[in-house]
Amino acid sequence: MASLYFKYSAMNSGKSTQLLQAHYNYRERGMTPLAVTAAIDDRYGVGKITARIGLELPAELFASDTDLFAMVEDKIAAGEKIHAMLVDEAQFLTEEQVAQCAKIVDEIGIPVMAYGLRTDFLGKFFPGSEALMRMADNIEEIKTICWCGRKATHTARMDENGTVLKEGEQISIGGNDVYIALCRKHHTTGQSRPEENQNVLNNAA
Repeated sequence: MASLYFKYSAMNSGKSTQLLQAHYNYRERGMTPLAVTAAIDDRYGVGKITARIGLELPAELFASDTDLFAMVEDKIAAGEKIHAMLVDEAQFLTEEQVAQCAKIVDEIGIPVMAYGLRTDFLGKFFPGSEALMRMADNIEEIKTICWCGRKATHTARMDENGTVLKEGEQISIGGNDVYIALCRKHHTTGQSRPEENQNVLNNAA
């Protein structure tokens, strides 16, 4: 039976790598998965899902006004076979789009696997992630670690000096130069690196 999955974590945990592996597994079994990603995320170019290990995949784009249910229905009506939908950067979904994903599962019978961040750099839910936490049939944490070795549960945003920021817009696209995964303790204290490295950065600033 088809289900709605939400696989979440902090930054740099390998979410996109897992999505690419799932896509490969479907293709290997002769099935056709539909990969979609947020149009707002242009870090590695528009219209593709890219993993940090160097793999990439062409993908359909969704914006805040995209009807995902209609997208799938239109493709099926045009003769395309879709056996699963894989959503990258799922935190950027709207609540309505999460409901559309659930509708794809319930009415069309296609599993939807959504991969994304649970919370923003301030530790607050993204609207899409909050809706997925409420609506998903299966929720799985993809684990990664803080620089201290503890499990990283938060994503921190940094300035050019490595200082953890405590205010700003919720959405600001960036990579490893802007975001880092931290445990709760170091997200709270704002320590983005071991103390000796932090002191070097602070003195340089």
